[in-house]
Amino acid sequence: MFVSTGRTRLLVDAGLSRREVIKRLASIGEDVAALDAILITHEHSDHTSGLVPLSKGVDRPLPIYMTQGTAPYIDWAESTPVVEHFQAGCGFMIGDFAIGSFTIPHDAADPVGFTLTAQGIKVAIATDLGYVTDSLRIHLRNTNLLLLESNHDLEMLRVGPYPWSVKQRVMSRRGHLSNEVAAEFIQRDLDTSVSTVVLGHISEHNNHPALVRSLAMKALNGRALFTRLVVAEPGVQSEVFTY
Repeated sequence: MFVSTGRTRLLVDAGLSRREVIKRLASIGEDVAALDAILITHEHSDHTSGLVPLSKGVDRPLPIYMTQGTAPYIDWAESTPVVEHFQAGCGFMIGDFAIGSFTIPHDAADPVGFTLTAQGIKVAIATDLGYVTDSLRIHLRNTNLLLLESNHDLEMLRVGPYPWSVKQRVMSRRGHLSNEVAAEFIQRDLDTSVSTVVLGHISEHNNHPALVRSLAMKALNGRALFTRLVVAEPGVQSEVFTY
């Protein structure tokens, strides 16, 4: 996810190839060389596979922020990036952005979600989590734009192609949020400050965007909220959100 103000440009996670990141940034008029930092939620390859090429592909030090627990699991090969360690739960500043971090329940070493606040606008990122914690509900308060996981449809996962051990992992409390749990969060806990909720990290094998949208819209309508719903389809670059 790319977020920016007029002065500060941040990338959250780097699971795409360097070429694809460059392509996607260029499509919105941005240059990878102008990035001020990369923030990493956890070490799994779909969040870090492009990290080393990106860190080596600029002509100046590009700070990379990750928790102390995550850092040992990144294979930097022969590169020597600038790594800024932080403790999960701590906050810090990067340019215009006040960054908040919070622990999430996932089968990684020290996974976190982020809030990014600048110029009175708060963006929150909460993906790769097995369930919604009480602390998460607190961190997501007063958010303007929320990226929330809606990873799988339970029935599609149960009858799908994954081995049973993987299915158990995905459904566990250290796995991923189902459509049903994401919709339940929207119905019970979504802050009325959220003007746009983006549902993402959607499984290509165990979900379908129409299912995600149907359950989430039912939850929004049940609360009579006018929050805009966007479903981020797998492999498709989303629109640009401006505030």
